[in-house]
Amino acid sequence: MFKILIPAAAALGLIAFAAQSQGADVTTEATAHTTPVMGWSVHHEGALAKLAYGVANSDQLALMLSCQPGDRTAAIYGDVLPEAATVLPVSLTQAIDPLSLGEAEESRLSLSDPALKGLAERGSMTVRGDAGRFQLAASDEERRMVGDFLAYCSAGRA
Repeated sequence: MFKILIPAAAALGLIAFAAQSQGADVTTEATAHTTPVMGWSVHHEGALAKLAYGVANSDQLALMLSCQPGDRTAAIYGDVLPEAATVLPVSLTQAIDPLSLGEAEESRLSLSDPALKGLAERGSMTVRGDAGRFQLAASDEERRMVGDFLAYCSAGRA
């Protein structure tokens, strides 16, 4: 009887150990994939330029600014706003947004605002949102992209 019980108990122990090890590996992989890296990027849709802070190749954005060449301001979208952002009502000539039931607002920021200039020059922008105030940082390469975005929007031609 012991000849059967000992190998069976050992086999069950090995199966339980393998299941725990596999579960630990899956947890480690899942943790690595649930920490997305956010950063700055610039995209163009026709003449429209978009400066976004979020997860690359996704629609997870914290902040996006968009403008056309020659604009003096950039439209702001997202869950956070630069500290200096001015909230303006939507123009009466624009269609009312059905999702907001006519209470749409548009946030705009001057292209010469210190928040954008500071992002391009020093690599930092103070923003505010539901979680409070915090800094969005930009690497040297991202600072160059921000500078190119500002130059493109200020240029007055595509």
